[in-house]
Amino acid sequence: MTAPLRVLLAEDHTLVRKGIRAVLRQVSWIEVIAEAADGREALDLVRRHGPDVVVMDIAMPGLNGLEATARITKESPRTRVLILSMHATEEYVAQALRAGAAGYLLKGADVPEFELALKAVARGETYLTPTVSKHVVDEYLRRVGEPGVLDLLTPRQREILQLVAEGCSSKEIAQQLHLTVKTVETHRSEIMHRLDIHDVAGLVRWAIRAGVVSTES
Repeated sequence: MTAPLRVLLAEDHTLVRKGIRAVLRQVSWIEVIAEAADGREALDLVRRHGPDVVVMDIAMPGLNGLEATARITKESPRTRVLILSMHATEEYVAQALRAGAAGYLLKGADVPEFELALKAVARGETYLTPTVSKHVVDEYLRRVGEPGVLDLLTPRQREILQLVAEGCSSKEIAQQLHLTVKTVETHRSEIMHRLDIHDVAGLVRWAIRAGVVSTES
């Protein structure tokens, strides 16, 4: 690579983010251009800086990494997203690939594998960590044409669902998303109708299973 690979880090845990940055600063062909503490900040920084690669955590408050990935790949197709997660389950991997992620790496990976993943996604390839078992990938490829569970909801509804699952009230959600309380409550009712779930505890359980929020947080 003649020019440095311009990388944006999106991770809500400050110490983890600083640790990743410290590792990448030792790699001559990588330039970390910005850091984000949540998905919404990552979106804003992608718009401002146009990085080559975003290293994206899944479990982040406000707007999770899966939803941020879907928006980034739609708004900035030349920006590649490498998911960095502690989850190796089929549902998380499938949701990440559906969202448009170019790679999926586990947080337990060593530095050489991290470099390998970044090189692969920078070349336009798809990188999946070898520790993601073959049956997970095979099952995803079998189901790739089928709608995912999150396709039941619109992007706005998924955003509101995450905030509900994180314990935000309708008023707090309205303030964060610049909506009226009535609009938020309308969305909330529609979410419950579409999912056939009629209490907040049920919504939280569904959101965790679907990868909208994570017990990692």
